[in-house]
Amino acid sequence: MALGIAMGPAYTCPKPVEFGAAGAAWNEVGWRVDVKFKQLLRQIVPKDHMKLLQPLLPERYSPIRADGTGNQIYLAEIPLRMGEVMLGLIGPEGEAIRSNAEARSRVQEERTIAPVDDILDQWDRELEKQVREAQDLSVTEKEQVVKARRGQGLFKARVAGRETECRITKVSRTEHLIASHIKPWRVSSNEERIDGENGLLLTPSVDHLFDKGFISFKNNGELIVSGVAEQHSLQRMGIPVGTHFNAGIFTRKQSGYLEYHRDLILLKART
Repeated sequence: MALGIAMGPAYTCPKPVEFGAAGAAWNEVGWRVDVKFKQLLRQIVPKDHMKLLQPLLPERYSPIRADGTGNQIYLAEIPLRMGEVMLGLIGPEGEAIRSNAEARSRVQEERTIAPVDDILDQWDRELEKQVREAQDLSVTEKEQVVKARRGQGLFKARVAGRETECRITKVSRTEHLIASHIKPWRVSSNEERIDGENGLLLTPSVDHLFDKGFISFKNNGELIVSGVAEQHSLQRMGIPVGTHFNAGIFTRKQSGYLEYHRDLILLKART
């Protein structure tokens, strides 16, 4: 019926409220991919073309069975060759949509960061509201947890007690540094939100890249640059790209938080 173009990498996001009871067994936090769908004028029925498609079906988790009926799964990867054949069945319309998408992606990343920021900011505001309404926190505790979202207050003081400078730029003046959560505030417990070991002091540009998942660190301090990051832009922002860079070792507790960052925040390039 339609072709969907992924507008960018997946990012952490809360479970949509529209899932209702159907998603009761799912975690509250998962991944979101923004997709732009284009409904086709020439729609195809795979069942009518199974002699061509059946040999190309994936061995596991196929979206359709050998007889052309659908499997009850919401998302499935298909082999590249199968995708090419299906585009061929759709005809010039499908190829034009793909070509236009590829041309735009070569010029600039089609998914702008602003809509994602809006979604995450709305999520943060809702969580902040929950903190302010919490019955098990004192007024002072609520204030510190809320300030921690912006890298301020007790959280920044605790981070500064462990970190003395930006791990990459080596700027040491605290007025020029942001206390950046390693495990994001929005997915942390209240205790983790003000834990000094769940933070790094970073200059604003490095904080932006770390927060969005364009960079991360190994436990031994080795800098990791995401495969989806635009190398030239990172260089202009002070990131040592194309060379081995070690930011210094981390504590055991920091390493635990960094594992979360590498697994769920660092943007992964498609392989």
